[in-house]
Amino acid sequence: MPQPPAPRKTLGRPPRISREEVVTTARRIVDTEGVDRLTMRRLATEIGSTPMALYHHVRNKEELLVLLLDDYATRTLHRPDLPAQPRERIVVAAATIHEALAACPWIVEVLTADDLMATSALWFVEQIVDGLVECGLSPERAVHGYRAIWYYTAGEIVVRVTAARRRTDDDRPTYREQVFADLDPGELPRLAQVADHWAPLTAEDTYLDGLRALVDGLLAPR
Repeated sequence: MPQPPAPRKTLGRPPRISREEVVTTARRIVDTEGVDRLTMRRLATEIGSTPMALYHHVRNKEELLVLLLDDYATRTLHRPDLPAQPRERIVVAAATIHEALAACPWIVEVLTADDLMATSALWFVEQIVDGLVECGLSPERAVHGYRAIWYYTAGEIVVRVTAARRRTDDDRPTYREQVFADLDPGELPRLAQVADHWAPLTAEDTYLDGLRALVDGLLAPR
């Protein structure tokens, strides 16, 4: 006798998901594939749910990125013991931010949009602005000073990470190396003098030296 057909499975409601699961899965996607590959549809597929179910936890990708920023800041951006001297307090706070972001460069990519932030990281911003004010700047100039420190910090990480990625993807001499190999000492004497060791010199970690010089410049009498 022919067998009766198997009963059809009803899909029913998608499984309930938690905000923690949303953040953990989103973090895995950006860590392995980059921010551009993170979409609400992709995230829902990875979790085994639907985009509509995600909207109970996050309204859009922007809010999801804010959750990721706060998650990373909470896990890795630990408040250090700050020195009493305000100039050193500025340096320590900025260096702590740099160290945390250098370990997770995709976050710099998000933060350079300049409108998203991790609210849990604002304590570090407060320390830098407050230190600049204690050193004699007006609150308005302290904000400008913080912006200069942030641009230097983010830019240093972006340039270093991008350069490292290009060297990893291609072991041929870079365009700069080809140009520097043929510099005319008569036209560019200083660059020709250091051309042979330009790459190792620029690869050195001089962030703290540059940071201190920047802070000294911001606080110099005008």
